[in-house]
Amino acid sequence: MPNESVTGSCFCGQVGFHVDLPTEWCGHCHCSMCRRAHGAGYVTWVVVKRAQFAIDRGEDQLERFASSDHGVRSFCKRCGSSLFCELSEQPDSIDIVLANFDGPIDRPPSFDIHFDNRVDWMPIDPALLKLGGTSGMEPIKEDDA
Repeated sequence: MPNESVTGSCFCGQVGFHVDLPTEWCGHCHCSMCRRAHGAGYVTWVVVKRAQFAIDRGEDQLERFASSDHGVRSFCKRCGSSLFCELSEQPDSIDIVLANFDGPIDRPPSFDIHFDNRVDWMPIDPALLKLGGTSGMEPIKEDDA
């Protein structure tokens, strides 16, 4: 599987990309920035090493937005699809929205991050690891979830 690639694109197809598997991780983010940027209860991110990622078309159609002092989000200028997030804490990796892939990746979502910021109206998978705290990635005790 390491030589396998998966393609993806924005809603209108102007921006296309591919990643070479394997991915680093896949998980649901419940932070308020992700919820608002995607208009959803959470967003599912796939993280890959930057060297395994390439934009195949439409780089000139990407708009970049500094959503925080440590993150830059990219979306399509034409259709508004949220596509990527680049974090200063992970300079060698890129976060990609799972819903924008054309096919399956090498793993299902395995955890919920920023879980203590979740909305109460969104169903959750009780089997997934719950992470939160200051970094959003600290284990949450079952009593706190």
